[in-house]
This record gives sequence, C-alpha cells and structure tokens, in this order.
Amino acid sequence: MRAEEAVQHGAAGAARVFRLPDPRRATRADWTQLLRFCAVGLSGYVVNLAVFSTLVTVGDAHYATAAAVAFCIAWLNNFVLNRSWTFKRGRILTVWAQAARYLLISLLALGLNLAVLHLLVQAGTPEVPAQALAIIAVTPVSFLLTRRWALR
Repeated sequence: MRAEEAVQHGAAGAARVFRLPDPRRATRADWTQLLRFCAVGLSGYVVNLAVFSTLVTVGDAHYATAAAVAFCIAWLNNFVLNRSWTFKRGRILTVWAQAARYLLISLLALGLNLAVLHLLVQAGTPEVPAQALAIIAVTPVSFLLTRRWALR
C-alpha cells in the first residue's frame, strides 16, 4: 500500500469510527450488544464500589488510592466481560492492542463524564442526579468507540 493510499484508508477508517449511527437501521443484535455493554458497565460500577469500600473501610486506604485501585480492577472486569461477552465477534487486533484502545476509550469517557458532570452541577443540578445524567450522556459515545475501534 502506497503512502497516499494509507492516508486515504486511515481517513475512511476514522470517518467510520466517528459516524453517527442510524437507529432505524439497527438490528436486534445491535440492541442486544448495547444492553450487554450497559450490563457490563453496571457490573463494573458494582465492582468499583465494592473494591473502593473494602479498601477504605477494611484496608484503611486513603480514598484517592482506593479510587485508583478500584478503577483499575473495574476496568479489567469491564474489559474482560466486554471482550468475551459483549463484543465476541472476530478478532482483528491482539488482546494487548484491544486493551490499550479500551483503556484510551475508558479515559476519554471519564474525561467526558467529568465535563458533563461539571456543567450539570454548575447549572444547579444536584451532584448524584448530575452524575447519573452524565453517565447516560457518555455511554453511547463509549459504546460506539468500543464497538468500532477498540474491540473489533
């Protein structure tokens, strides 16, 4: 592949990753995959809180350290479940490439979540409902990037 063709191929791939989906063309399998993604996210949420709570209450860890460890364990939980259950179709990338991409998407989602959360709290929304809304707002972006780029 010549350099010019590689650039065109890369641009086409990026356009596909960031293209907005048409819900009218979504299949039952697409919706099932989204529901599985949300179920995995919920399990990661529970894992995160369980690890955080255990480290803070039983382990007497500092909350920042506990939050970092809980994030890492929940991320690993989500990666394994999403790779093996949600997005179990053919593997184009190695597990390490998928993990790196999934981590980048997770960090991007965290940044987007924090931005939406900040805007909602500044607008007067109470913090817990604001976080719930921020999670809902960021989930489609995270799902599409995971599906189209990380775990393909």
